[in-house]
Amino acid sequence: MLAPAYWVAPYAARCATALLLGLALTGCAGTAQSVVSKITPYKVEVVQGNVITREQTQALQPGMSRQQVREILGTPLMTSLFHTDRWEYVFTLKRPGVDAQTRRLTVFFNDSALARVEGDDMPSESDFVASLTSKIGARKVPQLEATAEQLARQPKAQPQAPAAGSSIPAQPPSTDYPPLESSRR
Repeated sequence: MLAPAYWVAPYAARCATALLLGLALTGCAGTAQSVVSKITPYKVEVVQGNVITREQTQALQPGMSRQQVREILGTPLMTSLFHTDRWEYVFTLKRPGVDAQTRRLTVFFNDSALARVEGDDMPSESDFVASLTSKIGARKVPQLEATAEQLARQPKAQPQAPAAGSSIPAQPPSTDYPPLESSRR
């Protein structure tokens, strides 16, 4: 059985267009690759773990309880059933175009008291923040103080006098606040 004529013509035109387009792209393979290589997907920053700074590790003292260590460093990333006296803190930061940062810290306990800490050399908080902003690109920091000339150009605020017919004296703000909870039980 043959296909009807009204169906063959558009189908043949589409096939011919696809064939010509395929031939054109094979002739421009180098150009097509260069165009495709310029298009890159968005890559997100991946932050995993706890950021541990030098100040935090210096605050740790032998003999501290597990709760005190947790308050300083946060919840450990890994704890093991086989090594109950060891907590692992791992921090990883992956950003596009920048080498991944990975830092490790292991905290050892004797029973429930801190025994020792081993791990990588941790950056100070200011060094860590500087490493985040320096890789992205230098941004121009705006001037945050006004010069004397800029202040002179600003209009002076005139104190407002009370209206002549006003007889309401100025009162200090009230410091008597209602209770936060009702006293009903």
